Amino acid sequence: MKIEKLKVENFRNIESASLSFSDGVNLLYGQNAQGKTNILEAVYYFARGKSFRGSSDGELKRFGNDGFFIEMTFDSNERRQSLAYRVYGKDKKKYRNGAEEERITDMIGHFRAVLFFPEHLTLVKEGPSMRRDFMNIGISQIKPMYLNIYSEYNKILENRNTILKNAQKGLYYSEEQLDIWSNSLAKRAAYINEKRSEYIKKISESAKRILYELSGGKEELSLEYVSDIKGGSDIEAQYRDILFSSREREIAAGCSLYGIHRDDVEIKINGISARSFASQGQQRSIVLALKMAEGEVCREYSGEYPVFLFDDVLSELDEKRRAYIMEKKQDRQILITACEKQGFDDSDVNVIKVEKGTYVSSYR
Repeated sequence: MKIEKLKVENFRNIESASLSFSDGVNLLYGQNAQGKTNILEAVYYFARGKSFRGSSDGELKRFGNDGFFIEMTFDSNERRQSLAYRVYGKDKKKYRNGAEEERITDMIGHFRAVLFFPEHLTLVKEGPSMRRDFMNIGISQIKPMYLNIYSEYNKILENRNTILKNAQKGLYYSEEQLDIWSNSLAKRAAYINEKRSEYIKKISESAKRILYELSGGKEELSLEYVSDIKGGSDIEAQYRDILFSSREREIAAGCSLYGIHRDDVEIKINGISARSFASQGQQRSIVLALKMAEGEVCREYSGEYPVFLFDDVLSELDEKRRAYIMEKKQDRQILITACEKQGFDDSDVNVIKVEKGTYVSSYR
């Protein structure tokens, strides 16, 4: 997969820009707050349909403007495609190959990208929500339907929690309605559990190999999907059983205590907990292995590598880890942001100088 062109209008600090990208490595360099990350944010918007910074669409528009427009043309499996978003106020138009699409899920899964930015370096040490996000993002790019089911799950969970909260306060609640929400939650939880379990098994294989290479054969990585149920057959029935049998406890708590919203991934290095015992260097190697493995799994499902986006993380990695990334440039398109261009060869890398939302490229 390769991005050919990106057009941006009134997005963040960018009034208007048109960028072309080469095969291999594309370096966007410049001082802080000039617009380097904004380009990666625009690119990643096409992979997820929203900002990776957690910003709302309204926060993405350039100051003093009512909205923004972004468009990208890219090659996927030797086919040229285009995606575009035009967002003004509450009106969000979506276009795929020139035709307007109604649903965000019709836009997801056509362009795929792996993002690695500084916050991800805490993936090992932070709480389970970050690792759940890691699974959700990876799965949704290869199985877009996952997004629909996950969204449905969260809406059902919210409704179920409202009933449990009312019951905790001694207010009237319908047991029949609670049963309906519990059955609906169990059905979606079973689907999500199955996809997450499959994904962790797949990504574990690649991440184990990559960390072995990074450590010179000294470190072995293992991942285990952790959920409220044991897995195996009839996962939906297992979720129903736990939701119905725990009703009194959940009413006392006023919320749903079981479900995929509590899942985690246990990460071990050489058989011990990485969260508890891994050094900072080991943590960074693990995260790099997971991010590179995310691309491997994506390639296995789609037949091609996604685009890799590295936002200001090379400075956080030592020379060995940076070299590992650069070694993979031949069969991948990589976009990197950095404050300096030292260490990059202009003849081998598309160097893009970034200053106040303008972009000057060495690529012709």
